[in-house]
Amino acid sequence: MSLHPAPQEQDLDGLAAFLKAAGDPLRLEVLQVLGQNSFGVLELCEIMAIKQSGMSHHLKVLAQGGLVERRREGNSIFYRRRLPPSDAATGPLQSALFERLDATPADPLTRQRLAGVQAQRAAQSRAFFARHADDLARHQDLIAEHDQYAEQACELLDRAALGRAANSREPGERRGIALEIGPGEGRFLAPLASRFERVLALDNAEVMLARARERVAGQGLDNVELVLGEWPEHGALLPKVDAVVVNMVLHHLPSPSAALEAAARQLNEGGVLVITDLCRHNQRWAVDACGDFWLGFEEADLVSWAGRAGLVLRESLFLAMRNGFQVQVRSFQRVTAHPSKREQSGNE
Repeated sequence: MSLHPAPQEQDLDGLAAFLKAAGDPLRLEVLQVLGQNSFGVLELCEIMAIKQSGMSHHLKVLAQGGLVERRREGNSIFYRRRLPPSDAATGPLQSALFERLDATPADPLTRQRLAGVQAQRAAQSRAFFARHADDLARHQDLIAEHDQYAEQACELLDRAALGRAANSREPGERRGIALEIGPGEGRFLAPLASRFERVLALDNAEVMLARARERVAGQGLDNVELVLGEWPEHGALLPKVDAVVVNMVLHHLPSPSAALEAAARQLNEGGVLVITDLCRHNQRWAVDACGDFWLGFEEADLVSWAGRAGLVLRESLFLAMRNGFQVQVRSFQRVTAHPSKREQSGNE
């Protein structure tokens, strides 16, 4: 007599745990919130307006059902939705559940509390850059020097943003509008200014914009406009653009998935998003030294978030950096509204 459950029994046990986890309205709402970002227990308590003991119980049930997983970011533990497994009976159910939750409008009060938590994260980020502007570039170069990835980002941008137009592009000719989110000291603005008629650069730290302003003036970049504001909130005040560039910024943002969704909205049809960021790592010193909120990203996470926003992956490059870091350079293109958005619009 075997002491191990048969495969069919294991499938049924997994299905039972899945159905139990998904069979509670509050847990479904937690999954809906986790579709926006990863959150700690205390943040989820604030968003859902329940006590820590209750939230811990619900997260345990969700974990047992294979719907969430824990990951460490610095000294904190965050919960995130688990990617649907391809080799389990619950995989298709999980995918369908997440798609339905993402297409369902969230409760207004929950959205309000969620915005409050994200605002707190953004304030922490602004305070860090204000305190450490003088030594930030030196610390960031310990992770990835700008020149090591900037050339690759330009290459992907040229192939994606210019596309077939590149063949008919005259030397020195500039086309369309580009937006860089979080330009820092402005080292990537010159390549953008040489490629686009107009370049917008949005940053939430005045001290960083001041340094970028000096660089822009020194290089005579007369088609660059520097803007103080938060992303994605400030996006509504900016025009539609043909390219969005996010270089080594996403791991500083309070909600990476919301940032990508906003970038997709900002793009004209066929527009291109280029992202340069760290692959997932466990070097926690980057949190204190560089103000990183996230310890890089799994490759599948960026593709999943971008796909939900209607962006299609074009190319990916992976670069080995010093001190064991790896950088991913990805280009995405905005296509027609994806099915969940069209369906949602049709139901309104």
